[in-house]
Amino acid sequence: MSGVQLLPAAQAPLLARPYYARGDPGAIVAALAHVPEVLEVAMPFIGTVLGPSSLEARTKEIVILRTSARLGCRFCVQTHTVAARDAGLSPDEVRALRDEAPLAPTFVDPGELALLNWVDAVALGPGPVPAAAREALRSLLGDPALVELTLLVGATVMLNRFCTALELPTAPGVVARLAAEGLA
Repeated sequence: MSGVQLLPAAQAPLLARPYYARGDPGAIVAALAHVPEVLEVAMPFIGTVLGPSSLEARTKEIVILRTSARLGCRFCVQTHTVAARDAGLSPDEVRALRDEAPLAPTFVDPGELALLNWVDAVALGPGPVPAAAREALRSLLGDPALVELTLLVGATVMLNRFCTALELPTAPGVVARLAAEGLA
């Protein structure tokens, strides 16, 4: 049960209705539909930050899933476990990102280890990220990617808090797929 009513299409305000045009828009949109003026700016932002960009889908899903796991967002962990699998991450990699297994034996690429260190520092740490973590990732990716990755972590933190606070329900199809893949 959700902590807020998820608006069905028939109850959606006029400004929110375009998000229902292709069927069920998902729990985040159905919750945001209560405030359509926020929905209209939030969804393009979320779509831009989480959507296709110069970063590979695998990299984005590593960031989103790791951030969500570290912050304990059930909805985002479940939803992005499926997205991570679709982006090519193995079940072992998913389990490691979800803190169900150690990172080190599963992730060996120095770039991905630097990325994970950065994600943990941005998502969990108070204050600035340690200079060594910033420079390690910056030397591999450059400033544009560092900016985008940091924004991705920040947007994921925001969505984690939103989804957790409102106890948004995971889509039944996602729950079924997680069970079928042994990742429930």
